Amino acid sequence: MKIKSELRKYCPRCKAHTPHSVSIYKKGKDRSMAEGSRRMARKHKGYGSFPKPIQKRFAKTTKKTVLKYKCNECDYTFQSKSMRLKKVDIERV
Repeated sequence: MKIKSELRKYCPRCKAHTPHSVSIYKKGKDRSMAEGSRRMARKHKGYGSFPKPIQKRFAKTTKKTVLKYKCNECDYTFQSKSMRLKKVDIERV
């Protein structure tokens, strides 16, 4: 899907339609001391194989993509609802 790099969208802070720059949301770095990673490290520790079954067949052929919109007037950023897309191209105008 091709998306323009700048769209006119409603900004809740400006309370008007203003130009927004579009980017793709990317996941941040995992925290090494988060509860889930500590639990997984405890399961990995010692002799033995991987504690959970590794998925071999994938049912889905697409990933969910979230778009970030940043208002060019007030720099307010909000995200779109996630949508399933095979490929996302942001076209620079």
